[in-house]
Amino acid sequence: MDARRLIAAAAFACLLFAVGCVGEVDSGSGSGSSSSARSISVSMSVADRPASSEASSSASSSTSVSSEASSAPSSSSAEPAPPADLDITQRYYADLQHGEKPAQYQKYIVLHDTEGGGTADGVLEYWEGNGNKIASHFIVNKDGSILQCVPLDKIAHHAGWGSNGHNVQFGVEDESRDDLLGRKPSSSYTDYGMNSFSVGIEMVHQGSDSYPEAQLQALDKLIAYIDAYYGGNAGTIIDHKMWRLGNSDTSSAFAAYLANYRDHRTHD
Repeated sequence: MDARRLIAAAAFACLLFAVGCVGEVDSGSGSGSSSSARSISVSMSVADRPASSEASSSASSSTSVSSEASSAPSSSSAEPAPPADLDITQRYYADLQHGEKPAQYQKYIVLHDTEGGGTADGVLEYWEGNGNKIASHFIVNKDGSILQCVPLDKIAHHAGWGSNGHNVQFGVEDESRDDLLGRKPSSSYTDYGMNSFSVGIEMVHQGSDSYPEAQLQALDKLIAYIDAYYGGNAGTIIDHKMWRLGNSDTSSAFAAYLANYRDHRTHD
């Protein structure tokens, strides 16, 4: 009888030891998971910092544009994908975004000329490099390809100062969402509200050059896309010189197209 009790006690002790080992294995697995989570967190923090020669591709593909990473362009966006027949590339710099622009504040589409040759890529890199923090939401190349520089729900500094009284005339008095970074003081103008209520579109164009059909058709589709994004209509279409009287863009060669865009939102 005593021998049987001794054997049973030994078996029970072995069982307790085995359970303890399993518990240690499970505890180690949990610790490994925590370590992995910490590593992911560190990696994300590194990606959010300004891009270095070793980490530029990581920063440029970050899921958000960090305010510390203005030198690292990102193509991320919460916006729906554009139509397949619209050739849009997204490239964002954080320092070209100046505040939130929720849908209820969207009132205008402002058309511009770049007033220079080259390509959309060159224009964007010039904007980013000159430190003025000016950009439009989109640039339309002559071949119809489009570069998006600022998300639609962000403020871009594309319209600049408007003629005095235009904040009230256009119903864009509230400038409180705009961080105003990069804005230069003006002794002539007082109104700066258009940026907070609009989408800016630049067309690569210089002087009296014509506007190629491919560029105009792309602009038609882009406006339709922006309208759809805002539930059917993104507001009144104007050009830059309607906001600031005497401005030079859009050119006189665009006058008939502008009239059509304002009337029925296509160039023809």
